[in-house]
Amino acid sequence: MNFIDLFSGCGGASHGLERAGLKCILAVDENKDAIKTFKLNHPNAKTITGDIRRITDENFLSAAKGTKVDLIVGGPPCQGFSTAGKGLTDDPRNFLLLEYARVVRLFKPNYFILENVPAMLSPKNEKLVNQIKAMFKFMGYKLQAKVLHAEKYGVPQKRRRAVLVGTLPGLEFEFPTETHGDSLLPVKTLGQAFSEISPLAPNNDLTDARITNERTLAQISHVPEGGGIRKKEDEDRLLPDHLKLDVDWANLKENRLRQLRLQRLSRDAPAFTLMTSRLTYYHPTEDRYLTPREAAKLQSFPDSFEFTGSKTSIFKQIGNAVPVDLGEALGKSILSGVKQIPIREVA
Repeated sequence: MNFIDLFSGCGGASHGLERAGLKCILAVDENKDAIKTFKLNHPNAKTITGDIRRITDENFLSAAKGTKVDLIVGGPPCQGFSTAGKGLTDDPRNFLLLEYARVVRLFKPNYFILENVPAMLSPKNEKLVNQIKAMFKFMGYKLQAKVLHAEKYGVPQKRRRAVLVGTLPGLEFEFPTETHGDSLLPVKTLGQAFSEISPLAPNNDLTDARITNERTLAQISHVPEGGGIRKKEDEDRLLPDHLKLDVDWANLKENRLRQLRLQRLSRDAPAFTLMTSRLTYYHPTEDRYLTPREAAKLQSFPDSFEFTGSKTSIFKQIGNAVPVDLGEALGKSILSGVKQIPIREVA
């Protein structure tokens, strides 16, 4: 089964889908570094670098060269849905969904997978999601939606994603069965993931993980594994007076920080949700940030997957990626749900 990856980033979803047995024929993203990384790891796929709004139908059809497209996958930029933002449904970034729908309409694949932040399926976005469902129903698709927890599919990271799957009549899809947690396999911990990293793996230079700010280095030395600062009592307990944060606790909403500061990860649990900045979290036992390889491992990228670009760019690529193991689970569900693929030609 052939698929196109829209808003592909560096290729986490594609790598997982290919591991499940599908084939990426085209990836599209406007981030040049991400596309370079994608091409390096998916040499047989074609790529287009640019704003999807400026990529014409003819461009897409030319890149596909008449190849039948069975699946389209993609995660349009999510800030308009995110609880971290204002959540306005008229956020211009939300209209990138229409570009995604345009490509679905162009190729009419048997399936499509649209992934986004969990807030997309929250009550405040219900009206917009209903409009999305109606749009794809008009195009002939049945739509299913669910929030998936990455750690329940073997990813060593607590990460939730809203996943919408569209199917044409005559085809079936069931969301992948959870494999980890509760009475299933134990969730994979950060410690387990880090122990699997090969000494020869690329993007694992410790010089990329040094803390250059002396004050930050001194502060993190006082924070234990799994610790961090969110409230004033955390600061009082962990930091000496001369290393206190510059925070006016009394004027903070609920008297706490929205995001943990000086956040050390723990070897005994899955990681927190990775962000796009390498400065957001720290190694469990060493006074440093994570290497790009360590961060990638928490997104379940294999050691063979190599990243290109600056340190800042690479961490952004990793933080924005769909966890590879989650992509693989979705790919297996797509393949297992195929009952009868209609025989047709691409228009």
